[in-house]
Amino acid sequence: MRFDTITIGGGLSGLVTGISLAKKGQKCLIVSSGQSALHFFSGSFELYGNEGNPLDAIAKLEDSHPYSKLGVEKIKTLATEVKTFFSEMNIPLVGSVEQNHYRVTPLGLLKPAWLTMEEYAKVDDPKHMPWKKVIVLNIEGFLDFHTSFVASGLAKQGVECSVAAISLPELERIRKNPTEMRATNIAKVLVNETLEHLAKEINAVAKDVEAILMPTVVGLLDKESVSILKQKVQKPLHFIATLPPSVPGIRTQIMLRKRFQELGGIYMLGDTVLKGEIVGDKLQSIQTNNHGDLKFEADHFVLATGSFFSHGIVASPNQVYEPILGLDVDFNGARSEWYDRDLFKPQPYMKFGVATDKNFRVKKEGKTLLNMYAVGAVLSGFNAIKEGCGAGVSILTSLNVAQEILK
Repeated sequence: MRFDTITIGGGLSGLVTGISLAKKGQKCLIVSSGQSALHFFSGSFELYGNEGNPLDAIAKLEDSHPYSKLGVEKIKTLATEVKTFFSEMNIPLVGSVEQNHYRVTPLGLLKPAWLTMEEYAKVDDPKHMPWKKVIVLNIEGFLDFHTSFVASGLAKQGVECSVAAISLPELERIRKNPTEMRATNIAKVLVNETLEHLAKEINAVAKDVEAILMPTVVGLLDKESVSILKQKVQKPLHFIATLPPSVPGIRTQIMLRKRFQELGGIYMLGDTVLKGEIVGDKLQSIQTNNHGDLKFEADHFVLATGSFFSHGIVASPNQVYEPILGLDVDFNGARSEWYDRDLFKPQPYMKFGVATDKNFRVKKEGKTLLNMYAVGAVLSGFNAIKEGCGAGVSILTSLNVAQEILK
């Protein structure tokens, strides 16, 4: 089978790339081995996790950083497209590329963010909190959200907080087993007429407050349930992220995949790329676990397999390698240089990843493959956790590579 572009990896990077290309009429295939990091999504995308203008910090990064390969002006241009890109899938985002805001974490802390889903709790300026008095609600029996943590964190910012737990008869079946009381399972119940019951319970306990904060346990498959609940609740309602699995993350994954397939893309879920055929300086085809000897050919290929977490790169006792094609990987030679014994310092291994040229084309044995690109977490040169830039790198490198392919 032949395609214009084949993307290996079906998470955020792979889907952004595939959708961008399919919108322009390309015949695209995405091969996805399974669950992606979107299942851990907090409801916010980070560009660079500093206070103020993230572009100021980006301009000072090392040349090896993916952002430096893009350049500040290119980042600004690409970033302006992101809200429109996601709004087409009914995922409205708020925020600015030139000024970070702050999302409210499950611990009640304020963390810099670039774009946040509009139903989430966010703060533009910590010195001027948007609320003076709030109530923090939880679903009775839901253990992945702690109202006391949120209330304590916000109290340090001068916000008066009360807490309460809501019980609904519709949740009794899953409440009997604590392992079933997860955000995704609760969200499957909180639909249709149950939202009416939930809104009545919320209104009953949230009278003398300016706003209501609660965990994201609504809107697993689409945004409609969120909109209905917000309309029925009498006070402004804002959501806060929970421990994984992530309701907004799964919803985002579903909406992105749906959009890709509506555009004619083929999404092969639960399959793994085993090997590829390289001829000269180009990748000609790949073969997957579920399709035996069948070769999938394309003009272009995109590697979006993620980092260690999703086995996009793998560490053995003496080396770090890319497992599908044996692509070149940037990593420190001696194992003792892979980590720092101080747990709270930046860990060198977090910057390990596939080596690319300035256009994100991959390399094998020092030679650039002219028709294969890498995007997102599989790239080398950045520490997504310490820098707070994982989502930004994933989205912007994917948009950039799609433009390179379309040229």
